Amino acid sequence: MSAGKHLAKGSPRPALPDDGVPRLYSMRFCPYAQRAHLTLNAKKVPHHIIYINLTEKPEWLVDYSPLLKVPALHLVGERNQPALIESLIIVEYLDEKYPENPLLPKDPLQRAQDKILVERFGAVTSNFMKIIVHNAEPDELWTAFDIFEEELGKRGSAYFSGSKPGFVDYMIWPWFERLPVIKFVLEDRYNFDVKRFAKLNAWIELMLKDEWVKSFYVTPEQHVEFWRTRKAGNANYDMLA
Repeated sequence: MSAGKHLAKGSPRPALPDDGVPRLYSMRFCPYAQRAHLTLNAKKVPHHIIYINLTEKPEWLVDYSPLLKVPALHLVGERNQPALIESLIIVEYLDEKYPENPLLPKDPLQRAQDKILVERFGAVTSNFMKIIVHNAEPDELWTAFDIFEEELGKRGSAYFSGSKPGFVDYMIWPWFERLPVIKFVLEDRYNFDVKRFAKLNAWIELMLKDEWVKSFYVTPEQHVEFWRTRKAGNANYDMLA
């Protein structure tokens, strides 16, 4: 169940049924929140979604997200009804709480290596923001991509997690879904090299066909339009409502 539109300053708390299922505080175009959505959907966990206007945040958001960030997962079915924040913490909790369709590997060493790889993805996210906020050149972004192109080759599998998407795949996917925004910002300077990133390009095509990616997918045109309105200072949070 979803509250639909993004709730803003002055909005009352959403009236949701007292059914004990988790409540995810999110923003439809946030890549970090998308991580939580992908995990909840892949594990088929019933949940409610409350979308938040991150420009004019509702006053009561602090009760569920002390840092006023999304995603935040309110565990209404647990004693004292705690809330979790930070996308990777939420995803690891869900992976342990709901062991069906595990995302992280059981092997401790592989588990650690996958977590390290996702940490290294920080170079991608930081350079992504440099481009869309400051119109930086993309060279450092492509250098960060090289790490993941090489890793796919080392693993010798279609996905980072093997024969099907798992933790690494879903945690890094949101930024690849948003590559059209980079193309929009850079225009003629956009030079994603399909030959240089042949394995990543094939992985992108596979991920686009994944059931859970499709369950929370935003088209390139929609991503670009949201970024255009955000850059203009009037972010259209509800364009998909």
